[in-house]
Amino acid sequence: MRIIAGELRGRTLKSVEGPGYRPATGRVREALFSMLEARGLVWPECAVLDLFAGSGSLAFEAASRGARRICMVEHSARAVHCLERNAAALGLSAPRCRILREDVLPLLARRNRRGQAAPEERFDVVFMDPPYGMNLVPAALQALVRGQWLVPEAFVLAEVETRARIDEAAQEGFACVGNREYGQTRVLLWQAG
Repeated sequence: MRIIAGELRGRTLKSVEGPGYRPATGRVREALFSMLEARGLVWPECAVLDLFAGSGSLAFEAASRGARRICMVEHSARAVHCLERNAAALGLSAPRCRILREDVLPLLARRNRRGQAAPEERFDVVFMDPPYGMNLVPAALQALVRGQWLVPEAFVLAEVETRARIDEAAQEGFACVGNREYGQTRVLLWQAG
């Protein structure tokens, strides 16, 4: 898998293989980034959060296009090792690139508890590509809002299976601004209200 645009264009990324891992194809990645850029997103102004990061193809693509900071969250030790190898190969390190080995929903919820401060940094763009069949997107969206993880008008882009039953218009705090299908993948784009 290769980065398709920006300063790291053409560089190869290692991917995680096994059940539940399906890196975004070049065609889907190009479509995702076109959707965001068509809405006026300027990458050098963005902090990006990649939930269920896998190989990090979306976050690394954002970094290549100039995102000022990327943070990737992944639970699997094998996937985290892959993320670390990819970051090192691309010359990305802290503070611009951060990798967290965490379960996504508990991580997001920790910021939701009363008395805790908002995250030290909020994010302009959130990517999420959760395991298929687990319906994790609605809970993650609400945790992002409750925990104040987002800047005003942030974009949240989710890749789900086409048969996923998500009412894109019923996500409190968000307006659905994109809903497209690419083979077996459905891409949903929300903007925080």
